[in-house]
Amino acid sequence: MMYKICAWITGIMLLLLVFEMIFKYGYGTELYAGGTLADGAANTLSLQPEDSVTGGLNLSIAVLIAHGWLYVVYLVAAFRLWSLMRWNGMRLLAIAGGGVVPFLSFIVEKRVHRETLQELADHPEALRRY
Repeated sequence: MMYKICAWITGIMLLLLVFEMIFKYGYGTELYAGGTLADGAANTLSLQPEDSVTGGLNLSIAVLIAHGWLYVVYLVAAFRLWSLMRWNGMRLLAIAGGGVVPFLSFIVEKRVHRETLQELADHPEALRRY
């Protein structure tokens, strides 16, 4: 269950990161919450050019940091599942790669979940080690 939740969170954060990169490098803007704009107007939540808002929270950087740390948690969950299931090393690499490519974590999670349930159903005696 930990792996499943981490895979979904990582997938969602990766999609947010992709949108953030599109806005940053495609349009030269970042998402800011609060602060004051360059013309003195108050900002609530808007896309603005980099460093044009003073005193606000740069949500684009927050997404970058959150995704990085949540990916580490995803890797821990993947390692835990991998070690409990006693799969080979290539399976761990495939699972870890699921958190790097957009939408892949959802596909990998569904496949891994299905295979885990199937293996546990095929080997009920293995449930004791969990």
